[in-house]
Amino acid sequence: MFASVPSATILGAEGHAVVVEVHVGVGLPAFAMVGLPDEACREARDRVRAAIQTTGLAWPDRRITVNLAPPRHRKTGSGLDLAIAVGVLAAAGTIPLTALRGLGFVGELGLDGSVRPVPGVAPMVGVMDGLDAVVPAASRTEAEIAATGRIRPIATLGEVVRALGGEAPWPEPDDVAVTATDDVASDLADVRGQPVPRRALEIAAAGGHHLLLVGPPGSGKTMLAQRLPGILPPLDRATALQATMIHSAAGVPLPPGGLVRRAPFRAPHHSSSLVAIVGGGSNTLRPGEISVAHGGVLFLDELGEFPVSVLETLRQPLEEGTVHVARASSRASMPASFLLVAATNPCPCGGGAPGECECDETRKQRYLRRLSGPLLDRFDLRVAVHRPEVDELIDGEGGETSAVVAGRVARARAASAERQGCPNAALTPPLLDRWAPLTTPARELLRTEMERGRLTGRGYHRIRRVARTIADLGSGSPAASAPIVEEAHVAEALSLRARLGTGAAGPLPARAATEGRVA
Repeated sequence: MFASVPSATILGAEGHAVVVEVHVGVGLPAFAMVGLPDEACREARDRVRAAIQTTGLAWPDRRITVNLAPPRHRKTGSGLDLAIAVGVLAAAGTIPLTALRGLGFVGELGLDGSVRPVPGVAPMVGVMDGLDAVVPAASRTEAEIAATGRIRPIATLGEVVRALGGEAPWPEPDDVAVTATDDVASDLADVRGQPVPRRALEIAAAGGHHLLLVGPPGSGKTMLAQRLPGILPPLDRATALQATMIHSAAGVPLPPGGLVRRAPFRAPHHSSSLVAIVGGGSNTLRPGEISVAHGGVLFLDELGEFPVSVLETLRQPLEEGTVHVARASSRASMPASFLLVAATNPCPCGGGAPGECECDETRKQRYLRRLSGPLLDRFDLRVAVHRPEVDELIDGEGGETSAVVAGRVARARAASAERQGCPNAALTPPLLDRWAPLTTPARELLRTEMERGRLTGRGYHRIRRVARTIADLGSGSPAASAPIVEEAHVAEALSLRARLGTGAAGPLPARAATEGRVA
């Protein structure tokens, strides 16, 4: 007999519909699986057999052939176990074929017959158009986010067999109240002193500008970066759904309630591989950290310690907001629109201040050479962070809270959304001329910086975008006709673009230069 069971698998961050075709016929007892299954998928044979026998059902003593259609891309993971088991039982006559109509199945089988959750339930259920999805009970909340039909949460293979055979109704899901208690973000008021870096955080959040923090160990770079999500606005519905699908596909735990509403914050270690950061893999294509950070913040601490190949790979996603991963047998495009925040020491020893640095010029140049000019040029804001004064740490009061700063950020974002429909960091040169016109003194200031070789063409446009955000933060209220970009806005944007190293890159500015003058 023949049975066809709808299911799905994951490719990148997207679900792809799969039809599990099972034929049980005459021949020597055997089990064959075709349709480009990966190793984990091939192992389903032993899991499915043990689960069926543990449930108290007979394994067909005939030739079983399983085809995973369509054969255009590789089928990965153990999420097809439940569909294969149901197909084998239906083709053997244990389950009525008519009972499978309108149902799709996703789940991994344990040897004891339990149905276990798998990564990517949400995007897999999302491609089951109009079907009722039979999913692991532990994945119910995740599945409901993307379901187009009814969700049938089950705990064991026996429950599925009894429901399909008409012996018992489908299990009713428990009505458990879900409290959306996301982790409370760290408050910006915890930061003592640091007025310039705090201002840079606010500008980065308001305009979506990438930020590089440069300073010695103990100056508070990581502390500042960790407080950025607390001043970012909640994700809009479309971005929240995208982020949820990516987190589900990557196996990242979802928040209570299932939907990712708060901007994600990802901080991978500098020893992470290129695949872990960018995504992909040899056999399976999975989202990397840049995709998991979609809609939020990707924080790279100790930027100079990351492999050069990893850093250079970030350049294309930073420009396009999407990463394209291709392998010999498959390819995938995954969302990767994130706010990049990085922190680095000014030199290998981290001394920073005059008299503290123990590095010679050769060591400094070798250290800074890992950060290429094109990569540094993609940071709209490059800020020198100095160790706070003793009085600021001991006797100083905390600055504004994250809630206060978040209010200004929300107003600035509302202004840019009403004016041009996108964050200021996404403004193209034609849109800059339309929505960020410069006064004559502002234009002359930029001309001087370019003539001195301090700005590239890309840097010129990035300064204009930052200046547009500074103008929005000072406008007070959202308005379609925002004020023109003035010289003071451009000067502040230039002061927040510190220059690294020596020679062509220029010296790292001292505290006074960072707080008011152009580096």
